[in-house]
Amino acid sequence: MKYLNPTYYLDYQTTDIQNIISEFQDSNFTDKDKAIGIYFKIRDNWRYNPYNISFNKDSYKASNISGKTEGHCIDKSILLVACLRGLSIPARIHLAKVKNHIGVERFIEKYGTNEISPHGMVDLYIEGRWLKVSPAFNVELCQKCNVAPLNFDGENDSLFQQFDNEGNNFMEYLEDYGHFEDVPTDFIFENFKSNYPSIFERFNGEGELKI
Repeated sequence: MKYLNPTYYLDYQTTDIQNIISEFQDSNFTDKDKAIGIYFKIRDNWRYNPYNISFNKDSYKASNISGKTEGHCIDKSILLVACLRGLSIPARIHLAKVKNHIGVERFIEKYGTNEISPHGMVDLYIEGRWLKVSPAFNVELCQKCNVAPLNFDGENDSLFQQFDNEGNNFMEYLEDYGHFEDVPTDFIFENFKSNYPSIFERFNGEGELKI
């Protein structure tokens, strides 16, 4: 299956990625065990930070992301896809546009909107079917936002909830951009530019953009 291959971005053959997945390579683990284990590891060991986006393609290599302590939802999804493929589980990145309704004052101030686009997710294939998971929000952030952390049982999709713990609107899915075999950096960059035009008034060229 083509969603198992390493790529320039999904470089799971590197020592950095192999070190992350090493604890799940025991032959006694099922694919479900591996998928659940690596999902929680990526979800909670890399803090979610939406205020540092990059126009440097090297920043989207899984091995480079692995050396950080935080990342955008796209970063964390790339890392999860690479780790899953390294564990022989077919996986691909999935992109969408979502609207966040909770704790977005700073996001709106910086980006001019409460829409996150593109939002990174992961499709993974186990036990004969594709499942969607979102490893973006670490458990501490969920507690701060009064939202239940997204769990994954290896049998059902794990996507952002519509409401928080008190019934307030939390996350709204607006548009589905579909899935990609590799990381579509050109699409991601153009999407950033079209959805966040105000931030490019003070940015030129490729590189890191800290908002």
